[in-house]
Parts: sequence; structure tokens; C-alpha cells
Amino acid sequence: MGLSDRTGTNPLFNENPLKLGIFGPNVSHGCAITTAPGALEVTWANTRRIAELADAAGFEALVPVARWKGFGGKTNFNGTCFETYTWAAGLAALTRRIAVFSTSHVPTVHPILAAKQATTIDHISGGRFALNIVCGWYQPEMEMFGAPIMPHDERYAYASEWVEVVRRLWTEAEEFDHEGRYFRINRGFHEPKPIQHPYPALMNAGGSEAGRHFTAKYCDMAFILLRQHDWDGARAQVDALRRLAKEEYGREIQVWSYGYVVCRPTHREAEEYLNFYVRERGDWEAVENLTRIIGVQSDVVDPDQLEAFKFHFIAGWGGYPLIGTPEEITEDLVKLHQVGLDGCLLSWVNYEDGIQQWRREVLPLMEQAGLRKPVTLL
Repeated sequence: MGLSDRTGTNPLFNENPLKLGIFGPNVSHGCAITTAPGALEVTWANTRRIAELADAAGFEALVPVARWKGFGGKTNFNGTCFETYTWAAGLAALTRRIAVFSTSHVPTVHPILAAKQATTIDHISGGRFALNIVCGWYQPEMEMFGAPIMPHDERYAYASEWVEVVRRLWTEAEEFDHEGRYFRINRGFHEPKPIQHPYPALMNAGGSEAGRHFTAKYCDMAFILLRQHDWDGARAQVDALRRLAKEEYGREIQVWSYGYVVCRPTHREAEEYLNFYVRERGDWEAVENLTRIIGVQSDVVDPDQLEAFKFHFIAGWGGYPLIGTPEEITEDLVKLHQVGLDGCLLSWVNYEDGIQQWRREVLPLMEQAGLRKPVTLL
């Protein structure tokens, strides 16, 4: 069975030219490293409300951040968080049409357990589950599990074998043995199978050569980082990923990105609020910790570029800035689609207010621009 078999249940494969998702609603402060009023507090009531609002607005995806330890600073950014498989199971039962992701650090969960958890969520959701695969880069978290950080390319070799085992469990009817570099499976067996055929959708955000090949070979969605208004660079990045998947692996993939939203009646008001929550209320200690851990240092990055890098990480995990009026934001979304994006995840300082404003003021403009079809009421 092919990819089209999932279109009946999973909105990730619907006909909207530019799909939308919510990024990071399971972790404290979401994607904004700030002490500004309204920043996300992680409670089940809050995360449920965000999911229900996104579902009602016709968004296609809820994508959590897999986090086990925060980044310190005043906020201990992302330090309060819900585990993503159980989070997804709960929200799968409370939503009706949105795809619910888990984000899985593959070194922290055995593929047999992951396959079973994913299948369970797929059944709870009626075929709306998807899995975002992360190879494990945050050393303090891996140390919590007693697992050393593997060399970069080896992480993808490990993830490749992990996915191969999971897919065999999802698809093979008979028991099987697997003897690999990282896993030994004796008489592996898994029932029931996922509702989605051949299996739930997979996403990965690897940007290195090894990461790009992993995504092109195994995943349905590539998740990329884009620079503001660099349309030529964005098109080149999207085209290169599609070409790699097609020419090397004979596959078609979607390409998604993510952005942080500041929508106000005027561009000036949007810029003023952005500077308020980043420059005045940003947790600069947390972002210093983050940049140090991921290896971005002033001795390898121009100081001006490093300052801009930190600014955008505080604003929204380094995502694409969707800043301005509803009309300006829609113009950027049109251009993002024109360079080849299939979908965009979104975050705000205040998710609930942001989603409601998006539904009132931006979605109608996206529909007029041909990016979205009208939303049917739940």
C-alpha cells in the first residue's frame, strides 16, 4: 500500500496548499524564552485548550518538543514539560481532526516500545498520529539516561536501524528476528497494526548531510530552518531536499518549516511588542546556555550574527519571523508556499490568544490567497 492510503484519516495529507501546525505547546514557555506576561505555563488545562482551539481552527498538526531537562536561567526554559507519547495519547482522545505528533528521542526509547505506543495513539486518534524523530543532541539529557552522546553521524545510523525495526513491527504479520549493530530482536511481534497504512507519518529536522539523507530515505516530512526573506535560499533548500529524496531514494516528501508570530494592527506595534518580550523580558542567561550546548560560540560566528541568532532564539526557537499585520504575515506565507513549503508550524508568546487571533484575522486572508480551504465548524 502507498502513501495515499493515509489520506483518508491523516490531515497531513489533505489538499490545503499550505498546512499549519502548532509547535511546542507541551513545554514551559513554548518556543519563547521570555518572562513576558502570557508566556505558556504547562498545565493539562492549558495544553488541552490550545489543542482544542487549533483543532477547531482547522490546523493540521500538533507538534510537541521532546524535553527532559530545561536550559536554566530565570525561566529554566522548557524545564517543565509533558512527555510526548502520553501527551499525544491524551490529546488524541480530545481532538477530532488534527494530526497529533509525538517527538521521540530515539536513544531514550526502545523501538518495540515506541512501535506499540505509536500504534496505540494511532488507534485512539482514528489514524491521525505522526512521529517526529530526534536523534538526541542535548548532552545533559542524555546523561540523565546514562547514555553518552554518540558522534554526529552515528546518531543517524542508530536512528536508521531504530526506524527499520519500528517499521517491521508496524507492517510484518509474522514474528521476525533482527540482528543489527544496535538492536537484537528475537521473534519480534506486534499487533494490532496501526490504522494508517503502510504506517504513520514520520518527520525529521536533520540539516546535516547525514540528517538530510536520513530524512529523504525514511521520512514523509522534512523540517527545515529558513532565513527571513531569503527566498532564493529557501527555494534552493527545498528543491535540494526533494531532489535528494527523488533521485537517491525514489520517494516524494513534504517540506515544512516553523515560525514565530507577532501579529498586531500595525507593523510598528508588532515590532514594539517583539522588542519588549525579547530585549526587555528575554531570558538571556537561558539562551546563553542553549547556544553553548549546541556549539554556537562567538569564536566561530561573527558577533553581530551571534546577537541576531540569540535574538531569534528568544523570540521563537530561531524560527521564521512572521511579524506585522495580518496582511503582511499572509504575504510572507504566500511567498513561503511559492518557494515550495508544504506546511508551517507556528508559535506565539501567548498561544491561546494567538490561535484565536489567527483564526479571526489571518485564516480568512490565507483562504483569499488560495493557501487554505474554508474551515468546516466542529
